[in-house]
Amino acid sequence: MTDTTSDLVRIRSAYLRLVARRRQAGALATLAFVAAMAAGFRLADLGNSGPFLRGLLHLGDFPAEILAEASRKAALIPGLLWHDLPALVETLNIAAAATLAGSLCGGALSLLASPGLAPWPRLVPVVRRVLDLCRALPDIVVALVLVFVMGGGPVPAAIAIALHTTGALGKLFSEVNENADRRPVEGLASVGATWAQGMLFGVLPQVMPNWLSYILLRFEINIRASAILGFVGAGGIGYELRNAISWGLGQYDAAAAVFLLLILTIVAVDQLSSALRNRLAKGV
Repeated sequence: MTDTTSDLVRIRSAYLRLVARRRQAGALATLAFVAAMAAGFRLADLGNSGPFLRGLLHLGDFPAEILAEASRKAALIPGLLWHDLPALVETLNIAAAATLAGSLCGGALSLLASPGLAPWPRLVPVVRRVLDLCRALPDIVVALVLVFVMGGGPVPAAIAIALHTTGALGKLFSEVNENADRRPVEGLASVGATWAQGMLFGVLPQVMPNWLSYILLRFEINIRASAILGFVGAGGIGYELRNAISWGLGQYDAAAAVFLLLILTIVAVDQLSSALRNRLAKGV
């Protein structure tokens, strides 16, 4: 009994020492992280044209100028909204085309990256690394390269967004695929169905509601991305916004109209896609 008690005391002492060492290591790591962040902030602040904290007080100056000029020219806003409508349609077309292409490519690659479903199991890690690469490449960097090679326009933006969408949706789709029931696929294979037929009739009916939900969510993200890529000359409403802002004071009413049109569109698409996703989740 005494030996058992002493063993328990030793184990408890060793455990407490281990916990204390871990806490000390955690505290040192936290201090090192805070010191690195403070040093980095200080270095970045020295590289700025002015101190960060003093500039923070003027953070609202630019939005205030836009709102002030927009309020003075409020009567021109409806005409500017109508003028920017074709650019908005181009942005929506870029987002839709990129989402469609990325969904098709991501869906196909996700089936090849899902263990238990892929026809070539040894290629599963390779396909997953391809999806990682597509997802890791920033769409704005790809768009810059494509604009340099192909020139400005909606095509570079659509390709860049589709590439990133392929990686993002392929990852999400593959996780959904792993939860699919394998028995329908095995039943189809037992009667002579090919791999493609097994995926089409055995897997897709199970995963399609989740796939569609992710596609709708990605479409919202791609609208914002296509608007941002307009700043690098990739067309759409972002290009109009860049032109309005670059002209400076006197054209801020045009910038305000673009902001308003973009916000209304994103809110409308968000509400519509949220309603559709809710119906898909409920199976209605």
